[in-house]
Amino acid sequence: MYQFRAAAIVLALTGLGSSLGAPAMAAVTSTPVPTLIAIRAAHHPGYDRLVFEFRNGLPAERGARYVSQVIADPSGKRVSVAGSARLLVRFFGASGHNPDGRISYGALRRTYALPGVMQVVNAGDFEAVLRFGVGVARREPFRIFTLSNPSRVVIDLTTPYRTAQVHAYLLDSRRFKGGHPPFVRGVDRPVITPAVAFGALQRLFAGPTQAELASGLRFAASRATGFKNLTISDQVARVQLTGGCSSGGSTFTVADEIMPTLRQFPSVRWVKIYSPSGHTERPAGHSDSIPVCLEP
Repeated sequence: MYQFRAAAIVLALTGLGSSLGAPAMAAVTSTPVPTLIAIRAAHHPGYDRLVFEFRNGLPAERGARYVSQVIADPSGKRVSVAGSARLLVRFFGASGHNPDGRISYGALRRTYALPGVMQVVNAGDFEAVLRFGVGVARREPFRIFTLSNPSRVVIDLTTPYRTAQVHAYLLDSRRFKGGHPPFVRGVDRPVITPAVAFGALQRLFAGPTQAELASGLRFAASRATGFKNLTISDQVARVQLTGGCSSGGSTFTVADEIMPTLRQFPSVRWVKIYSPSGHTERPAGHSDSIPVCLEP
């Protein structure tokens, strides 16, 4: 009898658990995470506008601030972002990928031919925190706000300066592959005056826009991440690479892009390029020069 009653109690409790558990399970719903689906930028009178568009609403928190360098999350490595100043843009409670793991907004690194906004680079998509480094031509005031229908986070960066149009000479990969020189093509870029040579090199290292990439243009960095110590004297331009330096065995290197980019200016006839360690093959005299690391 005791065993029968115990079994009955167990069965009753089991049934009770099932009846209470079913509604509780049915009440659990998953809230879609805001997902970044597009990044756009355009110039307007007096400012550049950078737009991040989301699906499933806006991120719970968003912010932007100037930083000395952009650090990737979670690796902790420095992210190379072209520009004289860098904004770190962060979205909390947001994702940059679809459920299948594919990037939801396009290219991780993109360049713009705008007076202020030069480059936007992904710096992390980890544990619902989405980060981007934004390279700008000069540190200027900005404001961040949101718009709806569709859901957007907007950054307006002021551009209270005059610019001049210059050329950045990029590798034409299709002509190079076919062996049909010239292997570089000049693209228009706005740069802040009067430091136009410096601005032209900045734009060169930012690389091609998405449209230019589609047309076959590339930036052959030769492992360099940037430049410093640009000087022009007695028609000789001198510039030092930063980061790395290697031709990789190629006959085309970053030197083939730097030289025409600087020679477009009347004050430059010869270009001497130095390695990150400060060496070049012909440091003296009126002649072009490259470091050994850029030899094929």
